[in-house]
Amino acid sequence: PDELWERWRINTNLTEPPRQADFQRRVGELRPRYHVQDAAARRRNPLLHPYAPKEATRGRTPRYFQEAAVNAVLLRMMRGQRRILLTMATGTGKTFTAFQIVWKLINSGWLQNKNEGQPGRVLFLADRVVLRNQAYNAFSPFAGGTSDPRFLLDGTRRLTLNRDLYFAIYQNLWSEEGNGKRVFEQFPSDFFDLIIIDEAHRSGWGTWKEILDHFESAIHLGMTATPKQDENIDTYAYFCAEEPAVETAEGEVVRRPAYSYSLGQGIEDGFLATYKVHWIRTNVDREGLNIEEALEKGAEVFVPDDVDLQEQYLTPQFERAITLPDRTALLSEHLAGLLRRFGPMQKTMVFCVDMNHAQEVARQLNNHFADLGHGDDFAVAIVSEEGEAGRRRLQQFQDSDRQLPVVATTAELLSTGVDVPAARNIVFMKTINSPILFKQIVGRGTRIDQDTGKFWFRIIDYTGATRLIDEEWDKPPSAPAPADEDASTQTAAVCGTVFVADTDDVIQGASLAVLAAPNDQRGPILSDAQGAFSFASLPDGELTLIASGPGMRRRQMQITTVADETVHVRVELKPTTAQRRRKIEVMHLQVEIADEATFIVEGHHEPMTLQEYVNYTRDKVADLTGSWPALLATWREPTAREALQDRLTQASIYPDVLAEVLDRTDVDEVDVLGHVAFDQDLRTRYDRTLALRQREREWLKSYDRDAQEVLYALLGKYELGGLRQIVDPRIFRVPPFRQMGDVRGVIRRFGGDPAQVRQALADLQQRIYAA
Repeated sequence: PDELWERWRINTNLTEPPRQADFQRRVGELRPRYHVQDAAARRRNPLLHPYAPKEATRGRTPRYFQEAAVNAVLLRMMRGQRRILLTMATGTGKTFTAFQIVWKLINSGWLQNKNEGQPGRVLFLADRVVLRNQAYNAFSPFAGGTSDPRFLLDGTRRLTLNRDLYFAIYQNLWSEEGNGKRVFEQFPSDFFDLIIIDEAHRSGWGTWKEILDHFESAIHLGMTATPKQDENIDTYAYFCAEEPAVETAEGEVVRRPAYSYSLGQGIEDGFLATYKVHWIRTNVDREGLNIEEALEKGAEVFVPDDVDLQEQYLTPQFERAITLPDRTALLSEHLAGLLRRFGPMQKTMVFCVDMNHAQEVARQLNNHFADLGHGDDFAVAIVSEEGEAGRRRLQQFQDSDRQLPVVATTAELLSTGVDVPAARNIVFMKTINSPILFKQIVGRGTRIDQDTGKFWFRIIDYTGATRLIDEEWDKPPSAPAPADEDASTQTAAVCGTVFVADTDDVIQGASLAVLAAPNDQRGPILSDAQGAFSFASLPDGELTLIASGPGMRRRQMQITTVADETVHVRVELKPTTAQRRRKIEVMHLQVEIADEATFIVEGHHEPMTLQEYVNYTRDKVADLTGSWPALLATWREPTAREALQDRLTQASIYPDVLAEVLDRTDVDEVDVLGHVAFDQDLRTRYDRTLALRQREREWLKSYDRDAQEVLYALLGKYELGGLRQIVDPRIFRVPPFRQMGDVRGVIRRFGGDPAQVRQALADLQQRIYAA
């Protein structure tokens, strides 16, 4: 009541509560005035201002969690908070959420009013061209008629200061202009009111922090799916410093992001795809490569003159320090076999060690699938977003409507931010030590794609990357709890400076990492403007420091750390020679698949073995349907079937996954569910079509010959691909219906009446599931 009275008083200019005698008289004359002024006040309030209209966003509206994120951010801005963090899982629409935030801020006039009539200006900051361009396109609803407030800072056009929305990568802003100033220094320090930092855990610091410092007065909104919590970048410490302190159940005090939405929440809500893991390990990955043993077994080892040969090599060194062509060939052959089993035209992303490795895997996959007739377009190496060829390949791979390329091999480019909704398979052929990077790569597959019917995906793991799945994976991310010093022995630290060997020039932007254990890598981090770097919370003992830099040779150093002490090191890097340093190569190595396993991960459970997933499905289907006759009856009716399929999807139950688990992809989905839940016999789709042809002869003969051809062709499509083939109206665009005249030709075969076609299709579905 007090809040309502305050709003009424402000809008009617009342200074004290009205007397009861005057109240009734004045209500009638004040109400219209209140409505007009209240509506104006609502428009000026970004929280109450409408979202972008559907016609501007192609029918897309914010989901409940995106609305919650928008409101949380705007509320903090309105109360004066200048550092804000959004943590949202990959695939949940961070860029779309940012667009809606800016839409409300600009169109409500809040940013303009905040700056006494000056137009509100926003900078969207990324660290990769593809992310910048995706954001630029996402903000296209701001462009109307002949005006466009957007400006793409790509280094090809002259900088102008008369736009409102700027999109840039750090590298462009850091580059120097002809006047000796860097691009970001061409802007007044108070030019921007809001800076949106995409992938804030990765982009906002290191070499580029000077850019953010220049625009210190602006609101900084960080967005990320996986905020870093150490490794020289404490995202929480910066963006959450103005958040209220919250005491956890353990009694620790933390500051949380403005809003968090995790992968587990997305899967449970049905907005993100669940996944199935195929884990494969070769004998050399399991046991390591012992050079002496390999030589005794007939291998040949080629060692470049400037390289020292070690006795033993492990998976993280494969294709980095040592090349194993036989291992690459075996992994490519095994992957080709899996893809043929799953569907050779399913979009696949393969993460390789480097450019040469990515190109070799693409070449071998093209050889394995040469029979499909796609040549070198089946698998392509996308290792750079620069240049016309790189951009074209990336755009073609992202397009769900394009078949080719089917497979993209890459080293780093596709690991973050690149939208490929149709990606069905995420393949690890490189070692991953960072849980952050692992989650980002897996995020390439979590997007649901209605156009291709993709609601789940596979992780195919050749390097043990899925060991990074832990109990926190499906939970909302939280701020790091302060370390328990009594329980931790990792109190050592390392700091140092990176120099160019023989010149003593410091190197800014050198990449450094510490290998604390075989599967525990800290970093990489970048050296600052003085070439300095530091690592904290390290174990004591013998550790490996790995350093590299642009135009510099990669170097590994052994360092000895001591508990509670800081070790100072000097790192000297030598410039690379004109000839690229070669790797050790081992030929004629005996490599074989040593271990292989499969398990399922879904939103609100721990990873499940295949049998656990089957048991989980049995219980869920039985609860939802009750009996086999009830399930079959539901499946006959399209509306009831779609409702059941939606409920199964929400429970992370996918009949096509079960068919793969049972190795019976020739069986109808309802028969797979019936077999798992009610012990029914598995009937193939061929069995169902054969039974229909025999049982429904009179019904088929009731149509003339031309219409019968359509029905028999539909049965053939069902037998090959299942019910989805015949309920999708696009089926009439492919042979043999194309030769019949597409959908119009099919309608003519049913007397020219579309209703007759619809009825025939409905009857056909009913009769397929008659028994």
